[in-house]
Amino acid sequence: MTGRVAAVNIGVVTEAAWAGDASGRSGIDKRAVDGPVAVLTDGLAGDFIGERAVHGGPDKAVYAYAEEDAAWWSAEIGRSIRSGGFGENLTTYAIDVTGAVIGEQWAVGTAVLQVTMPRTPCTTFAGFWGVPDLIRRFTVRASPGAYLRVLSEGEVGAGDPVEVVDRPAHGVTIGEVFRATSLEPELLPRLLDADDLPEPIREKVRRRLTSRG
Repeated sequence: MTGRVAAVNIGVVTEAAWAGDASGRSGIDKRAVDGPVAVLTDGLAGDFIGERAVHGGPDKAVYAYAEEDAAWWSAEIGRSIRSGGFGENLTTYAIDVTGAVIGEQWAVGTAVLQVTMPRTPCTTFAGFWGVPDLIRRFTVRASPGAYLRVLSEGEVGAGDPVEVVDRPAHGVTIGEVFRATSLEPELLPRLLDADDLPEPIREKVRRRLTSRG
């Protein structure tokens, strides 16, 4: 499967009452940039990340969202959504982000990235959009985008191919993880088949399964 990068987006510093970190600053406002951008182990060069307790880090170094899903939201809320409007670093096209398997590897530009986990909607996201019930609507839609870890540093630019070069056999997808941890807890046992799912999530799954008996 091969798609492409529609845009590469870098966060700017936004100060607002809805911003998530203690200083009232957020990096959710990502802007498309021209030319190649360095992809480093901890994210894209120049990207601002505000609340590092819940954003960024090796397992969430890069965030990808599909242009096709953005188009659905544009029609849903009746306004255009530019690239980076979901706080994504990579706006993708013709690659199934929701159906991406945990642990699958993407060759993007000269970098190699690995799918790790879905994005969880937050109040900062709702505040940025000015849609009070966005968390509920985003959860029901269940097209959360994918966080990626960097296996091999490189550069990425708009128009670069996104090629799936390895896909684990367990088949646990981004969409399945999101639904299991939000609206469909009956799916939780499946998640433990995904060895590349970050350990904090695996531990939460184990605790929830234990509490259910």
